[in-house]
Amino acid sequence: MLFTRHLGDILAGLCQLGYCPSRSGVSMEERRNCKRALQGLLGKVYQPIIIKELLILQGGPKQVKESPGGVSKQALAQAPTWLRRLCGQLLSERLMQPSGVQAIVRGILEGAGELYLFSPSTAGAAGGREADWRKCDTVARILSTCPQQSLSADEYYRLVCPQVLDLLHMRAKLTALQLQRVATTTVLTMVQEQPQLAEKYLLAHLLNPLVSCLSLTDNNCGTPVVEESDLTRCIEDIYKVCVVGNRPLPALLMSLGSVIPVIFSLYCFTKQNASHLRSPCHEILLWYFSKTTDPVVAISSLKQLSGLNRQPGDEPPLYQFSPGSEGGAVVSLLEPNCNEDEALYEKVSSEQWRLECFVDLLASLQDSSLPGDYFIELLKELTTWVEEEEEEAASTSNMSLLELEQYQEQQTAKQEQKLLILQVLAVMCERLSHTLLRNPIQVVEFIAAMLQRVCACLHREIEGTVETQSLSMAMGLVATMLAGAATLKSEDYAAMKVLLPLLHRISQQHPEPVVQELAADLRATIATHGAFSTEAVLRAGENSPTDGGRITGTEGGTAQHDRLPSDPAGQLGSRISRSDTAPLQPSKPVFLENLEHEDSFVYLSAIQGLTVLADVFPDQILQRLLDEYQESPPEVKKHRSLETRLKVGEVLMRASRALGDLTCHYAGPLIHVFLRGTRDEDSSIRASSLSNLGELSQRLNFALGPLVHELCSCLTATIRTDGEAEVRRAGVHVIALLLRGLSNRATEVLKDVLRDLYRTLKFVVRNDRDEVAVLHAQLALEELDDVMRRFIFPEQKLEKKIVVLP
Repeated sequence: MLFTRHLGDILAGLCQLGYCPSRSGVSMEERRNCKRALQGLLGKVYQPIIIKELLILQGGPKQVKESPGGVSKQALAQAPTWLRRLCGQLLSERLMQPSGVQAIVRGILEGAGELYLFSPSTAGAAGGREADWRKCDTVARILSTCPQQSLSADEYYRLVCPQVLDLLHMRAKLTALQLQRVATTTVLTMVQEQPQLAEKYLLAHLLNPLVSCLSLTDNNCGTPVVEESDLTRCIEDIYKVCVVGNRPLPALLMSLGSVIPVIFSLYCFTKQNASHLRSPCHEILLWYFSKTTDPVVAISSLKQLSGLNRQPGDEPPLYQFSPGSEGGAVVSLLEPNCNEDEALYEKVSSEQWRLECFVDLLASLQDSSLPGDYFIELLKELTTWVEEEEEEAASTSNMSLLELEQYQEQQTAKQEQKLLILQVLAVMCERLSHTLLRNPIQVVEFIAAMLQRVCACLHREIEGTVETQSLSMAMGLVATMLAGAATLKSEDYAAMKVLLPLLHRISQQHPEPVVQELAADLRATIATHGAFSTEAVLRAGENSPTDGGRITGTEGGTAQHDRLPSDPAGQLGSRISRSDTAPLQPSKPVFLENLEHEDSFVYLSAIQGLTVLADVFPDQILQRLLDEYQESPPEVKKHRSLETRLKVGEVLMRASRALGDLTCHYAGPLIHVFLRGTRDEDSSIRASSLSNLGELSQRLNFALGPLVHELCSCLTATIRTDGEAEVRRAGVHVIALLLRGLSNRATEVLKDVLRDLYRTLKFVVRNDRDEVAVLHAQLALEELDDVMRRFIFPEQKLEKKIVVLP
């Protein structure tokens, strides 16, 4: 009871009797006894209460802030100098003891701060909340400052830092947020003021579970290296310090960068499993890459995550993650797989999954230019490899066997690296195509990388589809930018100066005069900042037709030119899509010839162009396509013509989709052509015709009319007599589509042939050896069973009928 009510008075008396310099009437023995009593009392009483009373004895600050009303207010009177010095010394001693940090924090936060740290002017609802956070920041400044009584800053940090980290783990409901705020601010302040000591005593302990994953050996495979609780605590602490604290200090970013690969591996693991660590890992990764200002460091980290920074002698990670019992993860040593095939499959699937997670991470960096910079860096590496191949084209005849083996290993590693970069670029183009390049300068860097590659290939006299399309894309982008698609500023033109020597080399070395002229015109336009611009540049950069909207014979001729860097089939298709209907006689043979092209970029454009033509002019185009599909190809070009006929069938189906309701008008010729196709010598044509019949029936809403008997007879004969399994599968699939599409109308539309179809399906189930055909037949029988059950046992509906009697 005495300590509860009068502890402050007792401490004040003991301090005055033992330490007051001008105290008369007190012997030295009495002073020593008072000092011993004071030390004993300080060690026995609950430490936060001691801290609170010492802060009160220390008095208010020397300088008093004025309140908003202009009146100076002071919560505590100013204490004598000797008492302030004594209280400061005693507080420092309390701080240096075990659990002293928590005692200081609780002592200030539980009441002393309201009297000592702030004036009454901060009272009120909003002011009280502000005072709480200001109080936490003040405590953090106190903890991060080394007291004078400490032997050295190193010793102080060694004693205090583990206690500061313990504050991050407090779970008290009332004070957890305040304690975590104090701990976060203290850590960041220590890292800012003493980065080396903070790295040694704070960050090393904070990141220790993740760092231990990078220093594993082959001993004790399968045993846990990091427990679930330790890993969870580590990730949560990093989240609190980095994401919540949100102060990107260089020392903090450098330490975090060393364990970013482990955090990313954990993030990939959590995306495959249900774990509460997924969101913190994702936020930490986003924070690191958004706050890293050095692009070299950021791109190097991205290469490491995507697997591009591996050296030939580097060992793969020896750790693996497994699900924990509480929704976290456990780190253990990777167990080797003795089966080479399974190990290879696990490696490939793991790398593919990491790549997908990596691209998802880049997609989350929506307001950053880092994905575009990384994309351009990979393109530059591809160009560098082209130049290195020229330098490394030395003869290997003079090498010894050991040198030759080492050379082959190096070349294999380089080829793996190239394939990995191409894979990363492909996935980025597929998933991030609309968000990669965010400003004109990035677009210019992208164009420069592509032109550099083209120039390297021209120097080595390499010609191919990739180089041709790269040149077409690069020069098209330059022309589009110069034609006004983007508002270019002086700094954009300054960045485009890197294109001048590349365009000059193309204008001198490219074999095509048209490309030489366009490169020279683009170079002149860039050099004059757009003051000089030829008609060729404007025409190349425009998306709309320039010559009155006509599709000329020159454009049709360019489609037949293999080396000209353009996509005339796509251009003609886009022109027709914009209702640019001009004389089209030169265009049909161009598209039909391009169907036989080996390059998918060309024949897909031809398919699209023919589809658009058939939609706009069905009477002219459909008949020609039907003739191309049903005619037997010459024996000289048997294989190529087979592929062409299949592509024509694809054009016909795309045209039927584009025609919409008009498909009914052309249903007769289409069905008859496909029915004739079911008797073709080639099984691929027969299967394709059956598949097309099923889809066409769906487009017609199964309104086949009298043709339903022809179709069913064809299906029955094909399924029973055809020797190819894929053809029988297609026939059974068409019957399943008919039954599923007609549903309740099947008994009405197919009433004359329903029994034959049923017997044919039963025949397949009993006699066919192809499992897929049997499966399709069973599904079709289930559909037929549902139809007949609904027909025989219709759903009973309760209805009210009102009849007016006469």
